[in-house]
Amino acid sequence: MNPTNKKRLWQIPFLLFLIVGTVIIIRQQHNMPYQHNQGMIFGTSYHIVYQHDTDLHTAIIQQLQAVDDALSPFNPHSIISQVNRGESVAVNELFIDVFEMAQRIAKETDGAFDITVAPLVNAWGFGFKHNEFPNEAAIDSLRQTVGYNKVSLATGRTTTVRKTDPRVMLDCSAIAKGYGCDRVASMLRKMGVANYMIEIGGEVVTKGISEKRVPWRIGVTKPTDDSLNIHEELQTVVNVTDKAMATSGNYRNFYYKNGKKYAHTIDPRTGYPVQHSILSATVLAPSCALADAYATSMMVMGLDGARQLLSRHPELMAYLIYTDKEGNTAVWYSPSMQDKIVTTEN
Repeated sequence: MNPTNKKRLWQIPFLLFLIVGTVIIIRQQHNMPYQHNQGMIFGTSYHIVYQHDTDLHTAIIQQLQAVDDALSPFNPHSIISQVNRGESVAVNELFIDVFEMAQRIAKETDGAFDITVAPLVNAWGFGFKHNEFPNEAAIDSLRQTVGYNKVSLATGRTTTVRKTDPRVMLDCSAIAKGYGCDRVASMLRKMGVANYMIEIGGEVVTKGISEKRVPWRIGVTKPTDDSLNIHEELQTVVNVTDKAMATSGNYRNFYYKNGKKYAHTIDPRTGYPVQHSILSATVLAPSCALADAYATSMMVMGLDGARQLLSRHPELMAYLIYTDKEGNTAVWYSPSMQDKIVTTEN
């Protein structure tokens, strides 16, 4: 027998073994159920879908609780709550990770993203609720306590937050939900989960395929003055498989006073709600924490600023909804976003 033919004969059992093994794995994966977990965290809801033969909700809650214990302003015992009260508290690695990421983005966006914006957010939030906006003097006073350069980490036997002014307060709401998604995603990957969708308060991370055996698709809400979220319509649907996505928008968080519309997004640099044309920013990024922070940054920076930011970051994609000069709703998105858009509602 020809040596070449003899070698091929030996390869046939090996190939059959590979084929049979692959079929078994595919069949097992196809039969493996998708788990559905949901609950409340960070003052909002979460929905998590993943393919695994057991329910991992307890482990997921542990990951979410770790983020809550570090960064949630709704948790009076969290590290950030203690920092805001001026208490001496050692920060953990999770807090440091988010703090350093936030500071990098703050520097890059020239303060459009700033976790020290908390006093202004609180002042305006109170005003929105009670129809009493802070006056110019109050804003000027609060601005003295706002600025990412007013906080840093002090390292020694433990790591603590150093403030240049004891009145400085931190608010990680624009990055914590995304970071929570990332933490859960990392845990699922380590446990061998190949298909999942994690959503916390509208921020999303996905991998693999959905329960319907198709790529994960997430809707972008059409901006309407529907503050009660009764008549929700989709502007478009986006394929976000193996991506993270976050949306920041003003179209449901606003207040009218003396015929003027005030958005709930506060510009840390001016102390006032943003007044430009952008209605919502949806960002796709390698991590949900980045998507979350950059979406907020773009809402503050406006359409031109957002485009400039994107030009420096080819790893980011954005879908921006804004009001044009004629007052009509218009859309602009990154060229790289084209193949992610599944459908558009007219």
